[in-house]
Parts: sequence; structure tokens; C-alpha cells
Amino acid sequence: MSDSEVFIGSIDQGTTSTRFIFYDRFARAVGSHQVEFTQFYPQAGWVEHDPMEIVESVRICMARALDKATANGHNVDSGLKAIGITNQRETTVVWSKSTGLPLYNAIVWMDARTSSICRKLEKELPGGRTHFVESCGLPISTYFSALKLLWLLDNVDGLNEAVKKGDAIFGTIDTWLIWNLTGGVEKGLHVTDISNASRTMLMNLKTLDWDKSTLDTLGISAKMLPKIISNSEIIGNIAKGWPITGIPISGCLGDQHAAMVGQSCRKGEAKSTYGTGAFILLNTGEEVVKSNHGLLSTVAYKLGPKAPVNYALEGSIAIAGAAVQWLRDSLGIISSASEIEELASKVSSTGGVYFVPAFNGLFAPWWRDDARGICIGITRFTNKSHIARAVLESMCFQVKDVLDSMHKDAGKKDEAKSDKTEFLLRVDGGATINNLLMQIQADLLGSSVVRPADIETTALGAAYAAGLAVGVYTENDIFASGEKLKQATIFKPVLEEELRKKKADSWCRAVSRSFDLADLSL
Repeated sequence: MSDSEVFIGSIDQGTTSTRFIFYDRFARAVGSHQVEFTQFYPQAGWVEHDPMEIVESVRICMARALDKATANGHNVDSGLKAIGITNQRETTVVWSKSTGLPLYNAIVWMDARTSSICRKLEKELPGGRTHFVESCGLPISTYFSALKLLWLLDNVDGLNEAVKKGDAIFGTIDTWLIWNLTGGVEKGLHVTDISNASRTMLMNLKTLDWDKSTLDTLGISAKMLPKIISNSEIIGNIAKGWPITGIPISGCLGDQHAAMVGQSCRKGEAKSTYGTGAFILLNTGEEVVKSNHGLLSTVAYKLGPKAPVNYALEGSIAIAGAAVQWLRDSLGIISSASEIEELASKVSSTGGVYFVPAFNGLFAPWWRDDARGICIGITRFTNKSHIARAVLESMCFQVKDVLDSMHKDAGKKDEAKSDKTEFLLRVDGGATINNLLMQIQADLLGSSVVRPADIETTALGAAYAAGLAVGVYTENDIFASGEKLKQATIFKPVLEEELRKKKADSWCRAVSRSFDLADLSL
């Protein structure tokens, strides 16, 4: 069989849609399909998904992508070697082993219903908000799976009894998909990968296993937790009843970790993914670097059971592209997300308008769940173009805040530089097609931004991990970053340093105005 007839499939399960992509031996997409699914908002600050709808979206995408690849002349059926999975992290599901049905909707990573649980734990535990940081690298926050699981245990009738009987099991979306893909109630595998596990608040970063002390403190039974595996190994085969059967699942990473692999990020290199939120990760190598500036310590990737672990500093931004969706769906200022670039380009600045998209609070580096969205600096001169540009700037300011913290935590000596001794931020995700957004990002950072030829690096990273496990790809294939940079688009800063600093100061003043607004009367 020639190289061109070898294929890897990639399931990319995101916050608003699911994609399935087939890649050939040269990491070129040969067929793909995407399906959007429903987000539910039962109350202010609550966000849920239907787990069964997510499973069905994978089934549809798999079948349609196969049809498209075949129509494009590729014999995927005979050449498919493995499938990788990448998924929205932290989103929490509990389900019955005996029936295969979820016991409640999936609680999405950005859901803020657990704020009261967080405050209670902060008051009760001696370490306060940072009580578990030493073991898991994460503060107590609505963001992470453990708090969502506590809410489910407190609020879903019969769940605790089902846990005692061994019937109720927990997982993030990767676990839920693998369990269904490998047979469900008959023989489904209950596993999670190291990157998703590192986002639950329950995994010890050093032992790479569930932390008994944390489980005891929170009252969570180890019986309901999945087995933790590496990001690149043969997990199990896809069961009958799926459009593709018998093919090994051999790669699994949370979406931001998959993007790290897809962007070829070695030690000292950072990437920012712009999606519903924005997520910036800096690879710190085989060392856990503790943050003193509001960042998270987490796993980057572990590409094989015997491979070394790479760790990362991460800054997570709750609202990035979601603010553009808000302009479209809630305000009607634009009719499609792509229109924002043209609208914002009609003005050369925001006219002094600053927009802070703290819809459900602020994540890194502020960690203020009492913050709420504000738009300030409005005058009679302000029009919708100024507001559109302020929304784009808000995404870039938040990324700058995180990168500034990373520079302080990691130190300049641990950052990789270009040939011109410049720190390069690799970017990916759907929003990066917006050239104005990328130029604003470079201007506000004061350093270059690198957009790869293929901006869908989460799916590619999962394909790389799966292909590595079955011998289709080598680590040299994955980390040949020099060749990838030659095909990239580089945005260089043009904004004057004095204006950059003034804008950054104004942004910080705007952010401070968003604090302590969660209890405004309805």
C-alpha cells in the first residue's frame, strides 16, 4: 500500500459543533463533515448539552466525512489505520453503565452554577481557593469538572445510590465518546486520557493518577472514575453499529492539548486557540511550573505510555468567539460571524470604547466569578463599528493578559525565540481567519503572531497522536516546526509602543470596573 493510501480519522468534538476529518499520510485533509448541536441555557450562567445528541453528531459526521472522502476519490475503507479524538474539556457527564443513558445533561465547561459550592469550599478548606493547587495545579473554580460532579451528586435524584451500586460512572466528553464507540453497555471502555484528567481537579500532576486525598476531601468515589491513559496508545476498537467498525482508537487529547501537538509546540513554545473561548498554553517541558500570576499548571501531552510527560502553563479565557456570536445572535449587529471584520475595519480605533466580555465571570489571570460584562467609554460619537472593533480588541487584550503572566512565571530564559530572537505566538482556531483580529493581536502584544496554513490544528493534533501510536507518523513528522513556519502567515506589530501601553492601561481600568457585579438586581 502506498503512503498516499494511508489515512487517519479525527473526531473533533467542540463546544458548539462536532467535526470528523480524514487525513492522509502527509497530514492533508481528504474529507470532512461538521454538525452543530444544541446548547441549553436553563438559567442565567447555566450551560448544558444533551450527551445523546453529541453521540449522534459523531455518528453523522463519521458517515458524511466517509462519503465525502470516497467522492473525492480516496479509498478510506481499505486505508484507514486509526482514529483520534479531541474534545471540549471539563464538560461533565454521568451515566448509567446498565442502560447507557446519561443521568443528567452534560454540564459545559463554561457553566457557572457551582459558584456557591466554590465559595463554601474556599471557606472550609485551610488552603482556601488554592487548596488543591499543589496536587493538581488548579484553583477551586466553576471551570473544573470536580465541582460540576459535586453539583450533580447534590442535585440529581438517585445519583448517590447509583454510585454506591456501581452503576453510575463519570467522565468528560472523551470518556463518554470512547465508552459509546467501543461498545457502550456491552463492552464499552471506561477511560480518559491524561490531558482531560488533568482538567478535572482530581488528578495528581506528579503521580498522573487520581489523587486519593482530593477524592476523600470532596467525597467523590474512585469507583465512578475512568482509568487514566496516555495521549497516544491503542485504546480499543470501534464496535459494530458505527459507520466505521473495527478500527483502533489510538489517540485522545483535550482540544487545547491537541492544538499544542498540531502546532508542534516543544518546550518554550506557546500557542493560542481562538474558539468559543481562547486558550493559551506554554510548553514548560518535563517540569511542572507553578504560577504566581493567575495561570494554571497542567499537562501538555504524553505521547505514549512510556513517553515523558510535557507540562504547560495555561491561561483560559471564557469568552472570545462567543462574544462575536453574542453580537450576531443577541444584538443583531451582524448577521454572520464573518461580517465582524468588515464592520470593525470601517473605523481605525474603538473611539475610546472598551468591552469586557465577562458574561459568566473572568478566568485567567483574574479569576473573578463576580465579574460581569461591561461596555464603557461610550459617547454620542460611538457607532456599531466601534463596538465591533472593541469586541475584537477584548479577545486580544485577554490573550495579552495571559501571555504577560506567562512571561513572568516561566521567565524569558525558558521561552523559545525565532532566529531574530523574537517570541512567536502560534495561533489557530476558526477566528484566526480574521486578518484584522490577528493584526490587532500582534499590535497589542508588540510581537509577531504566526498563523499556520492549516488553522484547524486541534483535529490535526488528534490525528498525529493516533497515527503515532500505529506507526503512520513519527515524532519528526509531528515536530517539524521549521517547515511549517515556512508555510505560515506572520503578522508583525505596527502600533507605536507608547499607544500600546496607554491602551493596555485603559483595558485594565475597564476590567476593574467589571468586578463585583454578579448581584446586580434583575
